[in-house]
Amino acid sequence: MNEIQILTVEMGEEVGLPYFPEGIRAGFPSPATDYEEASIDLNKELVRHREATFYARVKGDSMIDAGFHPGDIVIIDRSLEPQDGDVVIAWVDGGFTIKELDLSELEEGIVRLVPHNEAYERITITREQTNMIWGVVTYCIHQSSRTR
Repeated sequence: MNEIQILTVEMGEEVGLPYFPEGIRAGFPSPATDYEEASIDLNKELVRHREATFYARVKGDSMIDAGFHPGDIVIIDRSLEPQDGDVVIAWVDGGFTIKELDLSELEEGIVRLVPHNEAYERITITREQTNMIWGVVTYCIHQSSRTR
């Protein structure tokens, strides 16, 4: 199971970071593109509900095939209603884990937490269990392979 360390969002003074609003091409560079630089504040871009938003660092590899790697930072919004297929943070057996939510058997009272790594089993949650969906992952800040 992945371990998650939950951190609160601190919204203070705006921190403007260099930003290229026209984007960076993943294909051939355009010689006509100006090198115009703007400013971006990641809190304003990534946080919609400040009081209900938290950051966490991913530990473990149960979601690696979905692009969540150890060391990545996820942004979690607790104000969102979890939907089938969302990546969620769940409280299971005394700890937090990150998994995909499967609600296909909800009418039977069963919720499944699906890992994205064949080495891990699905987690089945029934009505009798005290586990809960803690929040919905809205973004993942992924480290490049060079910085791991």
